[in-house]
Amino acid sequence: MLQINSLSKRFGDVLALDDCSFQAHRGRMMGFLGPNGAGKTTTMRTIFGLVEPDAGSVSWDGGPVTPAMRRQFGYMPEERGLYPRMRIRDQVAYMGRLHGMSAADALAGADHWLERFGLGERSGDPLESLSHGNQQRVQLAVALVHDPDLLVLDEPFAGLDPIAADTMSDVLVEQARSGKAVVFSSHQLDVVEDLCDDVVIVNAGSVVVEGVVKELKDAAPIRHIEIEIEGASDDLLADLGGMRHVSRSGDTFTAVVDAATDVRSIFARAETSGPVRSFTYAPPSLTDLFREAVS
Repeated sequence: MLQINSLSKRFGDVLALDDCSFQAHRGRMMGFLGPNGAGKTTTMRTIFGLVEPDAGSVSWDGGPVTPAMRRQFGYMPEERGLYPRMRIRDQVAYMGRLHGMSAADALAGADHWLERFGLGERSGDPLESLSHGNQQRVQLAVALVHDPDLLVLDEPFAGLDPIAADTMSDVLVEQARSGKAVVFSSHQLDVVEDLCDDVVIVNAGSVVVEGVVKELKDAAPIRHIEIEIEGASDDLLADLGGMRHVSRSGDTFTAVVDAATDVRSIFARAETSGPVRSFTYAPPSLTDLFREAVS
């Protein structure tokens, strides 16, 4: 289990981390969320010893993280750091060697993951000759080649086409099911909601939400409303108290409402604006929870 223990870090006048604490468990996938500048990347860099915290610590399986332990961690940074002119097979194998693999095992691992990502026939090509999505696949192969116990990925879905995103999702699910702890950040909250068992939301360097995704949604003091009304006016929901994050797409309105709000009054107001085609009242989405947590 990965434990982040009261991390604090200041860069000049900027407080990047402020008593940040959370856990990530083996065999589970955790979404690490927050607005830009919330401290996600700084936390990840601290896990890998790239940033020294001013206070707090990082633990793995109950003990302080050592350089030897970090050899069994896999990291996919948001800022890709591979060599553009190096052949991709050699590059993946080289990174495996840096994690302590033998030359033979590193090459075998490189071949396995390049084939898994459909890049076997491109293994002798330089990285710069690949598309953005395929370069992402190589970066993931580098993070996986040494069979890590902990996998940490910073914005792994950024810029991926749907096929590449599906491949990324499948691999992350496989890794979690095999018993690894998987942590990734993303601004694509629908992807996080679909894939992750747990979620941590940070804002201004502090954890503001932590828990199991389903439990957080069920226990939230808000509900998600979606109403489809033929020919409704823009001010349909304006005079109803407790409505937040109201948006409209065509004839469909979505909003977040306090759980204590009388849903019958909302439906009655909707009926005065035109024929109601559909009315949905449900637990909030992860996007709803995120907006509430950081607004």
